[in-house]
Parts: sequence; C-alpha cells; structure tokens
Amino acid sequence: MLRVVSWNVNGIRSPLQGMIYEEPSNYAAMVVGRILDKLDADIVCFQETKVTRDVLTEPLAITEGYNSYFSFSRSRSGYSGVATFCKDSATPVAAEEGLSGLLATQKGDVGCYGNMDEFTQEELRALDSEGRALLTQHKIRTWEGKEKILTLINVYCPHADPGKPERLAFKMRFYSLLKIRAEALLAAGSHVIILGDLNTAHRPIDHWDAVNLECFEEDPGRKWMDGLLSSLGCQTGSHVGPFIDSYRCFQPKQEGAFTCWSAVSGARHLNYGSRLDYVLGDRTLVIDTFQDSFLLPEVMGSDHCPVGAVLSVSSVPAKECPPLCTRFLPEFAGTQLKIRRFLVRLKDPVFRHSALKLNNKTQVQMHQNKARVRSTRPRPSQAGSRRGQKNLTSYFQPSSSHPQASPNLELPSVGALVTPKTSEKEVMAKVVEGQASASEAKDEKEIQTSFWKSVLGGPLSMPLCRGHREPCVRRTVKKPGPNLGRHFYVCARPQGPPTDPSSRCNFFLWSRPS
Repeated sequence: MLRVVSWNVNGIRSPLQGMIYEEPSNYAAMVVGRILDKLDADIVCFQETKVTRDVLTEPLAITEGYNSYFSFSRSRSGYSGVATFCKDSATPVAAEEGLSGLLATQKGDVGCYGNMDEFTQEELRALDSEGRALLTQHKIRTWEGKEKILTLINVYCPHADPGKPERLAFKMRFYSLLKIRAEALLAAGSHVIILGDLNTAHRPIDHWDAVNLECFEEDPGRKWMDGLLSSLGCQTGSHVGPFIDSYRCFQPKQEGAFTCWSAVSGARHLNYGSRLDYVLGDRTLVIDTFQDSFLLPEVMGSDHCPVGAVLSVSSVPAKECPPLCTRFLPEFAGTQLKIRRFLVRLKDPVFRHSALKLNNKTQVQMHQNKARVRSTRPRPSQAGSRRGQKNLTSYFQPSSSHPQASPNLELPSVGALVTPKTSEKEVMAKVVEGQASASEAKDEKEIQTSFWKSVLGGPLSMPLCRGHREPCVRRTVKKPGPNLGRHFYVCARPQGPPTDPSSRCNFFLWSRPS
C-alpha cells in the first residue's frame, strides 16, 4: 500500500516557536520527525511552509528516514512555499520545482511541459516565483507486478483577495498552467495526482454558507474545477475532466467534511468551515488503485487539517535521490555522514607518514613556544620572593594592618546603657500621636488615589452582546481602508451556523476613541 498525505501547515516552523532555543539543538528534527510519524504516510506534502532558503535549517530540512524537497518563494520572505517529504522506501526518480520548467536544472527533472505559448516568459517566471508547486516522480508496482510512473504535484494555489482583482487574475493563470502541466504528464504516459490546497470550495456541499453566497456556481475557480474534474466520480460513463476528486468518490454525500476554518473566529469548534484541500487523481488511477480517501480533522496545529489517500500499489525506490533533494544543498552537504566515518584508521602508509611527520613538527613547535614564553617571563625579585606566605603558621600571626585595641580604652558604664523608665502618660501620648499621623497619611493617600482615578479612567468594561448577554471580545481592523486600526466589539462565542444558538450572534459595536 502507498499512503499519501497533504497538509497546509500555515508555517512549518510554527510548532517550534519559543522552544527551539530552550531545547537541544536536535529538537526541531525531533518535532518534524514526530509530525511525520503521526501522519504515518509514505509521502507527505506540506503547503504554506513560509520558509525561504536563507532561513531553512538542517533540522527542518533533513529528517532521518526521509528525503525532502522544498520550493521557496523568491518574491517575499516568510510567504507561501511547499515541501515534500518522501520515505526512503519511496524515494522519487525525479523532482522538480515549479510548473513552467524555467526553474528546471536539466538533471533529474520531471519534464513534460505541454504547450505554454499562451504565457509570456515574464508571466511564467512570476507564476513560479512564489514557490507554489513541487513535482516528484515515483516508480510504482501494481498488484499484477507491472511497473508504472506516478507523478505527484504538490500545490498551494493562490488566494483571490476580493480587494485585489489582480490576484484573481493571477490565481486563474496559475490554474491554467497547472492544468496544462498535468495533462502533458498524462499524455506522456504517467499517472498523476494533484494534491494540496487548491483554495476553492468546489460544490455547495463543500462550503458552510454556500446558500448565502452570491453567484456561488459562477465563481471562476469553481468553473475551472468543473472542467478539470469528472462529474460522475467513480461511476463509469461519460465524464468532463481527466481527474477525480478522490474524497467525493468515496464520500459523495458527506456533509460537514471541511478542511479549513477561520482561526480568528474559532469556527473550528462548531465545524463552520470549507473544503479547500484535495487529493485529485487521474481517472484510471483512482478507479483501479485508490482504496480510501480521508480527512484528519482531529490533527491540530494549523487552520487546515490534513487530507490523504491510500493506493493499492507499492513504491519502487530510486537508488539515489534527485539533485533537488535538500541534503545536496551546499549548506547541508556532508551532514549525513555517519560517525564511524570519522573513526576509520589510516591504512595508507603515505597518510600515516604524513600524520607522523605533522605530529613531530607540532611537538617541536610546542616546545619552542614554551621555551620562548619561559625566556620572556620576568623573574621575580629576591625581595618579592620573600613577600609571600611561606608556612601555615603565618595565618595565625597578628596582622600589622589592623590596629590592636588599646589597653587604656575606657568602656561605658553599665548604668549608661540602661534606658531610663518612661511614664505611662508619655507612652500613651506617643501612641495617640502616631495613630493620628498614620490616619492623616492614609487620608492623603486616598485623596491621591481618587485624583488619579479621575484622571486615568482605566480600561472600559467589555460591553455585553445582545444575543447572549455575555462579555464581548475586542478586535482590530487590519484590512486596508478608512477604518484600518480601529477597534470594535463582537460576540466572544465561536462562529457557526446562524441557526445554532450556541454560535456567535451578530452583535457589533465600534469602540469609542480614547
């Protein structure tokens, strides 16, 4: 069996923040290894890694038992990015970054690019500059013993910001390039799996509020998916596109099967989300080899959950990793040597003679340095040599630096040390006087406190929402516009369906400017 898993991790370093500097140096490797072990897959595809090559560390890049491949954003730091981790038993025969072929190195690449004449070179370079696609090509063996080629396309498709129409155009051009590359690979005889965050909820069943969205079916991203996917799932007969949504193939009517939730509104508590993450396989591959397709909503750590599939094939690992493998990056090259490589005896007499010669030379140089230091060190003077402590009894001799007590020193008499008896009236008067002064100080402190309270009002109490009569939460507008930076209050409950009384009510109140 071959198990593949995809997960938008929303920053691959997120679980390491605050711990990486307090734990041993191999802690990051332990965490990544633990994540991979928990997902328990032969091939794991991560999206939105948010790392660039300059901040990629060895513990993140190289994990024992796996070979990894990264695609970085070249336009912004801490943005986008995808990574694929393959078990050594599923080592790919080829790996390539990007969809256009402009990032290919001609050695160990996947190839098969199709007709891209509709794109300019500048456009192709821009589409591949954000680190959104990574291809690995594997040899697989079916139960009949036939060997075939399987290409995995790990993608993180762009998000269309409503306030930025140019991003919608960018997203649709990325979709077009993805389809051209996938169909070219199919035409070359390879099976193809597209998996990752496609950033589109395909059907109304895949979105929590599709009924209230205007022109849901007319969205350009959904229309593109209509052309890519077969409309009849695993059923035989006519179909539109060459790929199948594997989850809907096995669970065609499952409601609430979401993979992404708003982290700010706490929508995951009430499963108020959408399905943006997919495992799409070519029609023949899904019908013949897919045994299951699943979601893992119980896995936390991101605003997305992992998705995956199980195929009834076995992987045929390559003898060596493709050049794109991170262990071949210059900054990590040589880090995979075993410790016994450093303990091998020098069998060659030439090397042994050189080592002996170097050792003798080093010893002579050390003796010369010691002699030079000894000759340049100043000798202590005869008088100075007598100034030290020579024996143990010297610690018990009276010190000349401290004057001894004079025998003629007069001590005060005992009577002078006795405090004279005070009358009870004087004692009571002092007590009353002390209480009065304390009361005056207390009154003065209260006056000061009330004054500063009138000047500094302190934080205002949270208003109560109208739906539940519970304290609200304060939010800040982060969207560019006239209200950027303004504060407002909303219901503190998690976002959910309007029909659910336990979900957030529609209370909204602007905060008064301070």
